[in-house]
Amino acid sequence: MLIGKSKKMIAELNGQIDRILHGDDSIDIQMFKEGEMYILQNQINKMTVRLRENASLLKKDKTYLADSLADISHQLRTPMTSLQILLTFLSKSTLNETERANYSREAEALLSRMDWLLSALLKISKIDTGTAVFAHEKVKVSELIKRSTEPFAIPLELQNIELKINCDESLSFVGDINWTAEAVGNILKNCIEHTRNLIEINCTENAIYTEIIISDNGAGIDKTDLPHIFERFYRGENYSENNYGIGLALCRMILSKQNATVKAENSEKGAKFIIKFYKVTDL
Repeated sequence: MLIGKSKKMIAELNGQIDRILHGDDSIDIQMFKEGEMYILQNQINKMTVRLRENASLLKKDKTYLADSLADISHQLRTPMTSLQILLTFLSKSTLNETERANYSREAEALLSRMDWLLSALLKISKIDTGTAVFAHEKVKVSELIKRSTEPFAIPLELQNIELKINCDESLSFVGDINWTAEAVGNILKNCIEHTRNLIEINCTENAIYTEIIISDNGAGIDKTDLPHIFERFYRGENYSENNYGIGLALCRMILSKQNATVKAENSEKGAKFIIKFYKVTDL
């Protein structure tokens, strides 16, 4: 009698497990109250919870991937459309040399922005998938600042922006200079787009962290945008055409991989970005 009852309950348990495997989230197995079957039942319930959690994560990942692809497509389509229009203008035989030169410069700028966008997206993808390799070595902060600012020498000069750097040669942190230069460069790019005529970089160090503060004298960051500016693809209401919403997101991703943090706030002068590299003891 007991054997027959056990067989029936095991058969019912088997049926419930099969329903769970086919996506029925309403089942909570509570058939046995004691003994070895009770232990087995608890293990099955734990496995069920884990499977449902994994399924939920996979669903979120798929949704995120679909949204990301839509955002990337939109951001590439905009400069591509502009480029197509410029190429149409350039094909006109009635253009004079001045007009042709202006359209050519605009097309070159669009191609440059698209190249930067694709490069940034590839870097984000590498970090997302865990294939990005970060060095773990001593980096001189002064060398980092030099490497980060060099690509912006011409834009700073053309826009009459003064760059003030206060960085002691003795300061250092443990990380990857190439990836970190990318992160700092993205902050500088943001400051150049929003400052009036001044960008300052101040570096300090204490027993806990090495700090880099990059500030500008622009209008600052809108209060509604401030909590979101490091979010991927986020662009505020007053964003510029060069803002794709990924530069600062990439910056945070890079720094978070190196035991570092970054935050943004407003000062009396303008926007301020604070980077902290926390000390490690294994080098």
